[in-house]
Amino acid sequence: MAETPRITLNNGVTIPQIGFGVYQIPEAETAEAVTAALEAGYRSIDTAAIYHNEAGVGAALKAAGIPRDELFLTTKVWNADQGYDETLRAFDASVARLGVDTLDLYLIHWPTPKHGRYLDTWRALEELQNTGRTRAIGVSNFLPEHLRAIADRGGVIPAVNQIELHPHLQQRAAQEANAELGVVTEAWSPLAQAAVLNEDVVSSIAGQHGRSPAQVVLRWHVQQGRVVIPKSVTPDRIRENLRIFDFELSGDELAAIDALERDGRTGPHPDHFN
Repeated sequence: MAETPRITLNNGVTIPQIGFGVYQIPEAETAEAVTAALEAGYRSIDTAAIYHNEAGVGAALKAAGIPRDELFLTTKVWNADQGYDETLRAFDASVARLGVDTLDLYLIHWPTPKHGRYLDTWRALEELQNTGRTRAIGVSNFLPEHLRAIADRGGVIPAVNQIELHPHLQQRAAQEANAELGVVTEAWSPLAQAAVLNEDVVSSIAGQHGRSPAQVVLRWHVQQGRVVIPKSVTPDRIRENLRIFDFELSGDELAAIDALERDGRTGPHPDHFN
C-alpha cells in the first residue's frame, strides 16, 4: 500500500492527508472500528466530544500499542462548552476520556454565531497550544466571515478548517478564504453520506480506473490538496478508502466531478446551527 502523504500545517505540524472519522459510530462499536482502521494503516483519528465515543477511541489506541508520536489525534469542543473557562474544562474532560495527555489538533466544532462566544473559545485554544497541551488548533464549519473574525484579532491563525465538502457541496468561498489565510481545508462527509457514489460520471471514472466510486471521490479530494476523514465500520471499506495514493485522476476527470456541485448540504448551515 502506498504511504499516506502528510500535509504541513501553518505552524509546521504535519497531518496525514487521510484520517479515520468516527462520527455516528456508537460507543460500543468504536473501539472495534478504530482498531480495524489502525490495522489497515490509518494513523489519524478524528472524534469529538459530542460523538460520545472518545473513550472508545482511547481504548483502541491503548490496545494497539502504537507509539503516541506516530498517531495524529483530533477532537472538538462542543457548542455548549464554548467560552474561555468552559473550553479549558471541556479539553480536560476530552483528554481524560481519550486516555492521553496531549492532542495533535483541537477544534471549535461550530461557530454558533448567535451566541457570540467563539472568540473567547479561540483564546482558550491559543492557551492550550501555547502550553503544549495540543500541537495545533483549528476550527470546524466556519464560514469566511467567522474565520476572518479570528484572523483579525492578530493572534494565532487556525491551522485547519474542517467543513462539509464533497462533489455536491464544494464550498468554494470557504476554500478560497482558507487558502488566503494559510488554513488547510479538511473535508468531513467527503462522500456526502454515499449520495455522490451513484453519480454516472463517478461510476464511469471508477470503471476506467478499476476502482470503487468511493476511491475516485476520495482521490478527487486529495488531488486538490484537502485532508479527508471518511468513516466506515466495515473493515473492507475501511481498507479500500485508504488505497487512493497509487492512481491519479486526469484534469478532465477532476473537472467532471467538479461539475457535480449543487449546493447539496447534508448537515446544518453554520449560520443557523447553535
